[in-house]
Amino acid sequence: MLDCTPKEVIKRSGGLINPAKTCQPIGAMYAALGIHNCLPHSHGSQGCCAYHRSHLTRHFREPVMATTSSFTEGASVFGGGANLKTAIKNVFDIYNPDVMAVHTTCLSETIGDDISTIIKSAEVPEGKVVIHANTPSYQGSHITGFSNMVKGMVEYLARADTDGKKEQVNIIPGFVDPGDMREIKRLVGKMGIKFIMFPDTSGVMDSPMTGKFDMFPAGGAQVEDIRDAGNSSLTMALGYYASSTPANLLERNCRVPAITLKTPIGIKATDDFLMTLRSKFTLEIPYELEEERGQLVDVMTDTHHHFYDKKVAIFGDPDILTGLTEFVLSLGMQPVHVLTGTPSGTLGGPQGIFEKEINEMLAAARLEGRVKAAGDLFELHQWIKNEPVDLLMGNTYGKYIARAEDIPFVRVGFPILDRSTHPYLPIVGYRGALRLVEMISNALLDRQDRDAADEDLELVM
Repeated sequence: MLDCTPKEVIKRSGGLINPAKTCQPIGAMYAALGIHNCLPHSHGSQGCCAYHRSHLTRHFREPVMATTSSFTEGASVFGGGANLKTAIKNVFDIYNPDVMAVHTTCLSETIGDDISTIIKSAEVPEGKVVIHANTPSYQGSHITGFSNMVKGMVEYLARADTDGKKEQVNIIPGFVDPGDMREIKRLVGKMGIKFIMFPDTSGVMDSPMTGKFDMFPAGGAQVEDIRDAGNSSLTMALGYYASSTPANLLERNCRVPAITLKTPIGIKATDDFLMTLRSKFTLEIPYELEEERGQLVDVMTDTHHHFYDKKVAIFGDPDILTGLTEFVLSLGMQPVHVLTGTPSGTLGGPQGIFEKEINEMLAAARLEGRVKAAGDLFELHQWIKNEPVDLLMGNTYGKYIARAEDIPFVRVGFPILDRSTHPYLPIVGYRGALRLVEMISNALLDRQDRDAADEDLELVM
């Protein structure tokens, strides 16, 4: 029988096949939805906006409202300034949002539209706000776009008063589901700390069925709160790639100290999150959270034999991967393949920072693995063929690798298009870690049960 398994990775000088990312405007649109009464606006063609809305709708199972500048051939040649000015007038006249959040597309970026100048010369009604972010799709990823739009919120809205800082913390949660944002808010609330979270898609992308259509759901960060973020005593950026740039800008503009932490996935990252709050605000961690942590440790201990020495491949967004890698290591697993599609030098950071962070975790556990930023799923599939794994973790697109290689698969991250309910259920915090333990354990045990059934069938035959 011919062995078609590759013995080395196919070298490519350019191009991606099934990139483990999507484009900047999707991240910018999602971030904008985290402002109360905000309407995202795609400055480009109708097709771009339609795709971005569709992709978000399929993941969250919620209607995503957004408008577009509707570029035609004329705008492509002469620029989209007139289209944007007309769009601003029409959006406020027809839909009446409090905020219009403009993000750019490949076409408008290639033309070179000066968005800030166009906004200044547009007719913006009194009391309304137009913010913007430059989000060229041919750079970075959806995580970059999310970060750029949150940076736009800071630039346009955050202000510092002259009468000192308030005892409150800003939380920039990163590109996570609304269920994760709710869980982060619950943890901070249990600590008894006043906080401002922005963006905040809870109550927007997980809104209840009320029997009537609401153009602007009840959730989202209030504009007044984002303005007040400049008066906070601390900003916590959860995730380097999605949150550190706007947090650092807020520190420069409003002198609010910024701390960047991992997305609180797993026991150690959640511990770091809560202990940072404890030290900065000199508060004790309530027993309820200690109890949740103890329950997680108990479950991890009881199920340790499910995970020990199992090899796992993980792909997705870099901030999620750092938390997941740390967590599976704490379970006794071996993350031998870790890949993100987001370039490592995105947002002005040094090249190789993602690879360095993951490799340091592996080295501390005396393990080695393949780690890559700006990678794709074709390459990940080759890695797995050369070094098989016991589990694959990632978004929906990993199902093709899992199916081809007959590997248990846990869906986590963005986008998840072929399952539901996930936006409501957190993977952050101690409760989120319990859910991850359940999903990983069930996937591995289902495989063991199936293998055992196959062995029984062979004995019978």
